[in-house]
Amino acid sequence: MERDSRIDLNLFRVLDAIYTQGGVSAAARVLHLTQPAVTHALRRLRDQLGDPLFVRQGNRLLPTDKVRAMMPAVQGHLKGLLASTHAQPSFDPSRLQMEFVIGFRDILESIALPGLMASIGRDAPGVRVVSRRVAADEVERELSTGALDLAVDRPLRAGERISHRRLLDETLVVVMRRDHPLSRQLRRADYLDAQHVTVSPLGESSALDALMGQNGMFREVRMVAQHYFSACQIVAASDLLLTVPKAYADHLAPLLPIALQPLPVRIKAIPILAYWHDSKDNDRAHRWFRERLVKSITVAMQASSQ
Repeated sequence: MERDSRIDLNLFRVLDAIYTQGGVSAAARVLHLTQPAVTHALRRLRDQLGDPLFVRQGNRLLPTDKVRAMMPAVQGHLKGLLASTHAQPSFDPSRLQMEFVIGFRDILESIALPGLMASIGRDAPGVRVVSRRVAADEVERELSTGALDLAVDRPLRAGERISHRRLLDETLVVVMRRDHPLSRQLRRADYLDAQHVTVSPLGESSALDALMGQNGMFREVRMVAQHYFSACQIVAASDLLLTVPKAYADHLAPLLPIALQPLPVRIKAIPILAYWHDSKDNDRAHRWFRERLVKSITVAMQASSQ
């Protein structure tokens, strides 16, 4: 029997979700559909295309050769259709009534969000911003599901559907109490002999210690704090040292009795990037918001370096 050449375009949204998420349950969550509805849609598409489309391997559905061959075109057309449905005669941020969720470290909250919220308050009073911490290995999933609109972090491993933009290079300094014996001069031997505070809100290992260990350098960590501000307060009242991004240290120096010294260990500057799902590339509201966010970070970093 000849197959019906007419195909419901919504079926291709289901195909893309299963392909991206690797399973029916995850696709159902992204599409806000029930699992039986997604299974039914997949069955219809299999019948119409005459191909199994996916084969099960463990807990994942792997695409067939036919799906791998057709997905670039399918995703390109879906993105174009989505952009056309969002098209507006003009874009007016003052009329936006929406929420943006950012994956942020507490350092960037303190530096970037005051300027961002002042700008949004003037131009888009209907916009609500939520900032929260997201584990590095969860960023791609949360961007893909829409639980997160943007993430700003150090380099992350992310799939081809995660867009990114390099914002700045982060340099590190050492913070200590203002009358610390090392506040006038800090040599590498002094730094390695001292006792330190590190910050790890989600229990991650310290990237700095990993880099130093690769070069045979080790330091004694006496405390692990959850937030950089509390860590700065701790070193202001003790002999401990804290290694922190320079922009944040400059931001806190007028507020706390602390002194700053250059990090006496040679470490490359760390890139900071913004990440978002490529389905948001041409979304005008999302593009407006991320440009505002980038500008607020850039302006704040430039101000701290002066």
